[in-house]
Amino acid sequence: MAIKLLSKVVNGVKGGVTSTIKGTADVSSTIVNSVKDLAVTTIKGASDLVVKGIQVPASIVKGAIDGLSDIGVSLIKAVKGIVNGAVQGAMSEGVEQKDAVEGAVKQAMYSAKELGTNVSSVAVESVKGAVNGVKQVGGDSVKATKTAIIAALEAARDIGGGTTDAVKNALSDSVDGAKKILDEIKKD
Repeated sequence: MAIKLLSKVVNGVKGGVTSTIKGTADVSSTIVNSVKDLAVTTIKGASDLVVKGIQVPASIVKGAIDGLSDIGVSLIKAVKGIVNGAVQGAMSEGVEQKDAVEGAVKQAMYSAKELGTNVSSVAVESVKGAVNGVKQVGGDSVKATKTAIIAALEAARDIGGGTTDAVKNALSDSVDGAKKILDEIKKD
């Protein structure tokens, strides 16, 4: 049942984002609010069993990315807003910060790989989007940064092919506080 529901979430978000964004002049600002609203609506309609964990935020990100790629929107330009909106919507409906951040960041990276997009660039924008989303709902942005970086590294490891080093370098160069977090992770 949960798999069927998550598949419906992906397809519903895909359709919602596509119809909202088509013909919009300011795609970037529209994405955050559109994905946030779709996340809130989706989570309100899901059972408590499905809402716990990373699956719903990941499904929301997957649907949004699929929808935007169908209408030709650049993933790298859109992913920060997608992750931001998914995290805001999920957290505002009671999804734990860690789950919202982890699910959104990892799925953005898996989708980037699937679409042949630069995974390192998507990792950077996803981490930034997750941290921004957490800030918008009053969460802990320091913890969000660490969670997002760890999620990006785990996804990079799953993707393989030298992706981990490329993602580490990109995050270190482009995300505030990433060097310190990466050094802490090395010690653990």
